[in-house]
Amino acid sequence: MNRPNAHRAGAPRVGITSVGAFLPHRVVESEQLRQRVAAASGLPLPDGVFTRATGIATRRAAGPDEFASTLASAAARVALRRAALDPADIDLLLFASASRDVAEPATAHIVQDELGSRAHALDLTNACNSFVNGIDTARAMILAGRARRALVVTGETPSRAVRHDPADLAGFRDAFAGYTFGDAGAAVVLEEVSSGGILDVDTVTHSEHWRVGGIPGGGSRHPRGDEHTYFRGEGSALREVFEDVGTEVLDRMRARTGLEWTDFRHVLVHQVTAPYLERFSELTGVPRDRLVVTVGELGNLASATLGVQLDRVHDGLSPGDRVLFVGLGGGVSIMTMVWEKA
Repeated sequence: MNRPNAHRAGAPRVGITSVGAFLPHRVVESEQLRQRVAAASGLPLPDGVFTRATGIATRRAAGPDEFASTLASAAARVALRRAALDPADIDLLLFASASRDVAEPATAHIVQDELGSRAHALDLTNACNSFVNGIDTARAMILAGRARRALVVTGETPSRAVRHDPADLAGFRDAFAGYTFGDAGAAVVLEEVSSGGILDVDTVTHSEHWRVGGIPGGGSRHPRGDEHTYFRGEGSALREVFEDVGTEVLDRMRARTGLEWTDFRHVLVHQVTAPYLERFSELTGVPRDRLVVTVGELGNLASATLGVQLDRVHDGLSPGDRVLFVGLGGGVSIMTMVWEKA
């Protein structure tokens, strides 16, 4: 069990003061994807099978000259512009994503070069929980006096890890979770605030399930070879793991904070498929009207999911409105963060 981190009365407060997101222009319809996979694999895939199974109609895909850093930098410029900040005003730049441009150096340096900032720059990776982990890490560094103002960015390009030519039905099932992916960038600015801010953070980790899904290539186990560069994971197995462990951290958060679902203006939750989101609402009791649903239009955006959702609702928030972040990541980790707009 991971130790929760709640705001203490009288302690400094750190909050999100600006938000940005960026979506690639190219739209890929599920039927287009089905036709591509059927043609490349020779498998008899019925019309509409992807949409019926996932509830995803479209997703965005990065172009040939767009990378994880490109999407992150574009979102960062939006967040900085909305906050009337210059890149030089940032002293911590944290790239928190499951994607990256290169194995070395940290993609944060590529983003920093594009922005023209001179901040302390580093990467943080924890699958689809990367962005929320990045926000929590930046908050901790600000509270520790190691930074004054942080820019946390993500650029996700999981569409580049999709296998379009599975050899058989078994390979198709192994690759199926990848057909939910879409690409996006997101960014937030964090700094000390006089009210509101990040009030509570909690995590639960079940690392015995690390084999359930992921991209095996690029590390010391499989440093080379195209076979290891595709996302692999059986969707029903991933769902079963999250159903088994998923409500524990939410129950703890509600007991500790005393907050009910109706106390949150929005509940932002990582979205893999529409059926899984419906199951999440059923298991947890989160009302559908509190959810910000993006999966049907944008697919599974990996760690950019919560940032894109926050960007969509941020302008409609008033001081005192609370937002609950619920991150789900392969590994397996689940995370909650309670934020109140200052």
